[in-house]
Amino acid sequence: MTLWQTLLDPFSYDFFVKGLAAAALAGALCGLIGVYITLRGMSYIGHGLSHAIFGGYAAAPLLGIPVVLGAGAWGLASALAINAVTRTKRIGADAAIGVVTTASFALGVALLTRFGNQGPSFESLLFGSINGVATSDLLLLAGALTFAAAVFTVLYRAFLFSTFDPDVAEVSGVNVKRMDALLMLVLSISILATLKIIGVTLVAATLVIPAVVARMVSDSFSRMLWISTSLGACAGAVGMYLSFQLEIPSGTTIVLVNAAVFVAVLVVTRGRALRRAAGLDDHVDLPVPAPLAAASR
Repeated sequence: MTLWQTLLDPFSYDFFVKGLAAAALAGALCGLIGVYITLRGMSYIGHGLSHAIFGGYAAAPLLGIPVVLGAGAWGLASALAINAVTRTKRIGADAAIGVVTTASFALGVALLTRFGNQGPSFESLLFGSINGVATSDLLLLAGALTFAAAVFTVLYRAFLFSTFDPDVAEVSGVNVKRMDALLMLVLSISILATLKIIGVTLVAATLVIPAVVARMVSDSFSRMLWISTSLGACAGAVGMYLSFQLEIPSGTTIVLVNAAVFVAVLVVTRGRALRRAAGLDDHVDLPVPAPLAAASR
């Protein structure tokens, strides 16, 4: 078999083609929402919510609820609980995330240990897997990406302004609490859709790394969205291909590809880009209050 045939051989397998498409969609989805999460200083919440949704995965089959519905509701409830606790100002966001999500993850482990695994395999949920990607998984990913893109397009200015200056946005007529809740909804759906491909332990990296790289190479918020989404999709596809060739969990290879891009950008820019990324919330691409208030009504 020639080298060319060896390289193209994986594409003869239907499960690989589905896995490749799923990884690209998952990467694009994480790259898109990762910009908003990272610029808000909420990088840890992606890690936390993936652990919380794991509890929903374990509990849903035991309650006779479809896994996707049960885990999604569980994740959204966890996200809203974190927001509610944080708004009291008595407990920091990091502490709220730690309490809610680790408790949910521990409950999931306890349920799996006590009653056995009645849903997706334990290992694939932790680290992601190229195997068993069904058409329903692709539809879920495509639907989640379409929903996220639609939300961020229609409410682009409101999300942008509430991300960088929530106090002024509130005065200008934007319901910041509603924007926060909607962002948590999109994030929960995104993590739920990508969990099978990327895994509980690694999903946070796919949310953060493409967004950080995008910030390293651009000062424009709109360009950051395009760069992060494109990088996420490419890293997902390349990572899934390497996963097949190296027989390593897909989430692992996807994260390693993202990390390799980060290091490459760092080397090429000789550290200048890292100093830019250090001020993630220092941005000039902001809408003016008047149009924003009108657009948010």
